[in-house]
Amino acid sequence: MASVLDAALARRSSPKVTDAAPDDAALVALLDAAGRVADHAALRPWRVIALRGPARERLGAALAAAAGAEGEAAAKLAGKPLRAPLLLAVVAVTTPDHPKVPEWEQEASAAGVAHLLSLLLDDAGWGVMWRTGPFTRHPLVAAMHGLAPNERLLGWLYVGGRTEARRPEGRTDPLAAARLTTLD
Repeated sequence: MASVLDAALARRSSPKVTDAAPDDAALVALLDAAGRVADHAALRPWRVIALRGPARERLGAALAAAAGAEGEAAAKLAGKPLRAPLLLAVVAVTTPDHPKVPEWEQEASAAGVAHLLSLLLDDAGWGVMWRTGPFTRHPLVAAMHGLAPNERLLGWLYVGGRTEARRPEGRTDPLAAARLTTLD
């Protein structure tokens, strides 16, 4: 069994995926694990919306409308959610004016769920890529997802079958050393 370190080092974004996708039961099991991220005051300030089939088409239409796009530009935007059979919209569900947990911390917890879920999906053999874009928080896109006033879309995990035959190698560049600062 691979360690968490091994899984993290092997994780790669999969910009292209096949039409296979995990079912809701598999997602619930992974979300049970992903939901264990740091969560001050146990608010569970997140939820995930699974978009399949026509829901992806409705999202594409909302993206095109949010952009005010027409013709070829609208078709291009509308096609983006069709790149994967399953999109997982990750939503921060904040409690405004919480006495102990500021909204930014609640959003950080929801982002932690998104990242851990992407790692778990990758480790389970699925292709996954976290996508955002300029219309992630547009009112038309929020309405398409049925978001409440205290909810903010953080992006979508595009999920499908892996196109490569074997797990890709992890990064070899020493990026962490350049990002660590030590204070004494």
